[in-house]
Amino acid sequence: MDYEVLLAFAGATVALAISPGPDNVYVLMQGMVHGKKYGLATTAGLMSGCLVHTSLLALGVSAVIKGNDQLFFAIKLFGALYLFYLAFRVFQSSGSLELTEGGVPKKSLIQLFKQGFIMNVLNPKVTIFFLAFFPAFLFSEEWGTAIQFYILGLIFILVSFSVFGIIAILAGSISSYLLKNSNIGIALKWLQILVFVGIGLYVLLSDK
Repeated sequence: MDYEVLLAFAGATVALAISPGPDNVYVLMQGMVHGKKYGLATTAGLMSGCLVHTSLLALGVSAVIKGNDQLFFAIKLFGALYLFYLAFRVFQSSGSLELTEGGVPKKSLIQLFKQGFIMNVLNPKVTIFFLAFFPAFLFSEEWGTAIQFYILGLIFILVSFSVFGIIAILAGSISSYLLKNSNIGIALKWLQILVFVGIGLYVLLSDK
């Protein structure tokens, strides 16, 4: 087992979770407007949905990768190109962060959990991102590919839940800082670009 690969995966996940996106901004808004437990309920729903995407990846892609170097290279190339595409999309964006309290209706904790779960499960971009991200971080020649994907999925969920949970708990302070520092959006924009390009290069240069 290559623990360095697992540490690299965990570090990349932290960078992705911190980079502003629709999920963590949604968690931030729920925590800012309604309180930290509502942000945590949303986070729990989003991370539960990741289990579905992990299963789709483990049960489908593992069979494709097994013993087929050409298909693995094709998946790896697709993953790198998709991450570069995401970086380009961020580059084209304005970099401004919209933090308005309007349009954030209050729901029960169960409703927010369900909404977070459904938002995640029904988003095909998550499955595509997992397909682009996970295969480059296979860490063992002895363990089956499906098991490794599930372990990576568990690490992804635990790390992302921790980061999103901190965002939910500190939502008031984070939003106040973002509103007072208008230029932070540009810095976060370039952080996203660096994260996507960096992971894309890692995926492209990684071995099976």
